[in-house]
Amino acid sequence: MNKQQRIKKNTEFQRIFKKGKSFANRQFIVYVLKNDQPEFRVGLSVSKKVGNAVTRNRIKRYIRQTFLELKDDVLPNADYVIIARQQAANLDFHESKKSLEHVLKIARALPRK
Repeated sequence: MNKQQRIKKNTEFQRIFKKGKSFANRQFIVYVLKNDQPEFRVGLSVSKKVGNAVTRNRIKRYIRQTFLELKDDVLPNADYVIIARQQAANLDFHESKKSLEHVLKIARALPRK
């Protein structure tokens, strides 16, 4: 994911939390806020409660890779903030991708197949 596809600033996170809609399952919470930009943007949040630095970075890598693989299917004109819950620490890549796809389908960010 390139720099234009990342959400880094706290003000942007807060705007998405306040104005966006949230969808969740046991492993992830997804906030979605529609915008008029041509590309989607993703912000990641993994708390220290989830695990140590190695675990948190692994979860973030899994989320980034999932969005990279789904980039053609995900709604392009939206901002996404993904919050990982503690159960996400126990998943391997395929399980986490499946769980993230499930939440994105609930959020109607992915077409149902």
